[in-house]
Amino acid sequence: MKLSILGQLKRDRTYVLLFAPVLLYYILFKYVPMFGIVISFMDYNLFKGLSGSPWVGLKYYKQFFDNRDALVIIKNTVLLGGYKLLFGFPAPIILALLLNELRSKLYKRFVQTVSYMPYFLSSVVVSSMIVMFLSPSRGLINQVLQGLGIPAVNFLQQAEWFRTIYVSSEIWQQVGWGSILYLAAMTTIDPQQYEAARMDGAGRWKQTWHVTLPGIAPTIVILFILQIGHVLEIGFEKVFLLSNAATYDTSDIISTYVYRVGIVQGGFSYATAIDLFMGVIGFLLVYASNQISRRLGETSLW
Repeated sequence: MKLSILGQLKRDRTYVLLFAPVLLYYILFKYVPMFGIVISFMDYNLFKGLSGSPWVGLKYYKQFFDNRDALVIIKNTVLLGGYKLLFGFPAPIILALLLNELRSKLYKRFVQTVSYMPYFLSSVVVSSMIVMFLSPSRGLINQVLQGLGIPAVNFLQQAEWFRTIYVSSEIWQQVGWGSILYLAAMTTIDPQQYEAARMDGAGRWKQTWHVTLPGIAPTIVILFILQIGHVLEIGFEKVFLLSNAATYDTSDIISTYVYRVGIVQGGFSYATAIDLFMGVIGFLLVYASNQISRRLGETSLW
C-alpha cells in the first residue's frame, strides 16, 4: 500500500528532523534573500523601502558597464578564480592519490590530520599568518631570502605578487579537506581490478593511471562542474584582508567592489545589480560545462 506524503513524513520523521536544520538554513539564507534582487531594478532608498522606491529598469546594469573600472574588476575576478581552479582543483586529487599509496596507516592518518587542520582556521587567522610570514622586517620568508643573500621583498605591497599569495594560501587551506571526497571515492573501487592489473604486470604508477583515476573520474567531473560555477565567487574575507590600495590593480575583485559601493557608499541597488549579473554568469558557466560533460561523457549534474 502506497503511503501518502504525510504518512511518509511520519514514517521517516527521524531523517526529516535531521534534515530540517539544513533545509531551514537554505530557506532563510539562500532563498528568502533572493527576493531582495528586485532592488537592482529600483532606485532603492533605505528609508522609503521597497514600496516607496521608484523603478529604474536596467539603469544600474548600464552604469556598471559604462564604468571604466568594470573591465579591470571582472578581469581580476576571472583571473583569480581561474588560477584557483587551474592550480587548486588538481591539488586535492594529487594529495588523495599520494595518500592512497601510503602503506603505514599511522603515518597516513598523521598526514591527513595535518592537511585537514588549515581548513578549520578562519580567514582572519590565515590572513594574519600570511602578513606575519611575509613581513619585510621580521617575516620568515624574508629572513630566509636574506639568509640566501637576497634583499627583502615587501610582497603585500606589490600588485604582481597578490594572485600568487592568494592562490597559494587557498591551496594550503583547502587541499586536505578537498581530498576527503576523492579518498572516499577510491574506497568504492573493486580491489579485484588492482589484482588484475598486477597480474598483467602493471606497477603502482600504471595501477594509479588505469584503475584509480578512472574509478574516481565521475567524482572529479561532478566536482569540477561545481567548481566552475564558483569561479567568479572569490572569497571576500581573505581578499579584503590582504589587499590594499597598492595592490588594487590585481586584487580589486567584484566582491570587494560590491562591498565598497554597497556597504561603505550606500549604493545598494548598484551593488545588487553587479552581484546578480555575476550570479547569472556563474549559472551559465555551470550549465555550459554540464552540457559539455554530458555530451563528451556519461557524467553530469542533470
